Amino acid sequence: MNKPTRTGLIALIPVLLLGGFALAQSAQVESLRGADVDELIPLEQIHKNVEGRMQRNYRQQPPLIPHSVEQYQIDTRTNQCLSCHDWTKAGERNAPTLSMTHYLDRDGNELDHIAGTRYFCNQCHVPQADAPPLVDNVFQPSSGN
Repeated sequence: MNKPTRTGLIALIPVLLLGGFALAQSAQVESLRGADVDELIPLEQIHKNVEGRMQRNYRQQPPLIPHSVEQYQIDTRTNQCLSCHDWTKAGERNAPTLSMTHYLDRDGNELDHIAGTRYFCNQCHVPQADAPPLVDNVFQPSSGN
């Protein structure tokens, strides 16, 4: 047996051993939601949407959506968020206006319509939910500035 083949076989041994260990461990996998993968759980049992505005958790966090968006359509032709939040309608609908950053193109030029890069609201903004954490949060804010 030549040296490259022997080296390759020796390098393969730990991979095979770790693969077998991973297979043995996979029998003990638990779902984070507390149910089997194929078990249907009504959404209401997992979390409930929270109406009203919540405080942001960090600087520059996109605001959470304080209402249901279950029936909202957002696609290349329609964005129902803009029917209330576009700067031309927000005042009469008593809704928060989009940030001016949503009306800037990639080069920083002001537009009179929402920028294409900010059109799909649900890329950054999500409905608020009273959901139990999947894992413990051990975050500690820094004490400095």
